[in-house]
Amino acid sequence: MTFNEELDIKVQYIESVLDKYVPEEEGFAATVIKAMNYSLKSGGKRLRPLLMFEAYRLFGGEEDIVEPFMAAIEMIHTYSLVHDDLPCMDNDEYRRGRKTTHAVFGETMAVLAGDGLLNYAFETACRAFDKLNVLQSSDYSAMTIGRAIGILAGKSGIYGMIGGQCADIEAEELAPEQVDEKRILYIHEHKTAALIQNALMIGAVLAGANEIDLAKIERVGYNVGLAFQIQDDILDVTGTFEQLGKDIGSDEKNGKTTYVSINGLNKSKADVEALSEEAVNILKDMGDGNEFLEELIIYLVNRTK
Repeated sequence: MTFNEELDIKVQYIESVLDKYVPEEEGFAATVIKAMNYSLKSGGKRLRPLLMFEAYRLFGGEEDIVEPFMAAIEMIHTYSLVHDDLPCMDNDEYRRGRKTTHAVFGETMAVLAGDGLLNYAFETACRAFDKLNVLQSSDYSAMTIGRAIGILAGKSGIYGMIGGQCADIEAEELAPEQVDEKRILYIHEHKTAALIQNALMIGAVLAGANEIDLAKIERVGYNVGLAFQIQDDILDVTGTFEQLGKDIGSDEKNGKTTYVSINGLNKSKADVEALSEEAVNILKDMGDGNEFLEELIIYLVNRTK
């Protein structure tokens, strides 16, 4: 089986997991739930739940207790995109080749849909507690699930993704010469890498990884997240709408300083390669080995869409 064939099978599995946890579109809240589901089911790479599942497997996880967290992290990622696209933020009309949530449901309902996805993510993660009663393994406990929920919250919050978004918004108000590489790295680490660290660390924790390996997998998440975002900046310069399914050149249009605008295309591409190589080398020394995860990292940071 080729990597692409295996990837397709795994993404289909993740879609089936999401189907288990999407809320029903009913009652007086049906409109906001419909907007939530429109956003959540709009496709995408499903990178974060995929990384979580593969990290879980890397450290020997076999049960389905990881599934509520897989759904939860995709909900958090999706809410961040819904809010990112709003007129008060990036004001994007297309995402993944179709109209953004605010373009379809209106700005007010899009705000509520993002809020709904964030809250529902934690409701969903807490459903892992329900699985404790049916699992026979003694490796799982309420404390393990609680720690995973803590990681989910911390890496998504003010010391993680939201903190990065804050720094990103404030950077847009600064003159280009005031936005240095230190600030850009902070933004990329927190806005992008934190959620990738989130996924990998939760998978590792649920599978019983030790503290040393947990620190290593956090480093892998940093490298992958930073390389992923630098590649995103590269594609905003070199890609097309047909490739990406969204408007290109938005960074330049918005007067945004990026890693590429500071360092140039050649250095940016070289840094992506170095970061991904280090991440793969760290993985090779951990757990039971996961060749697919290693290939996935290379695939992600060298993507063209």
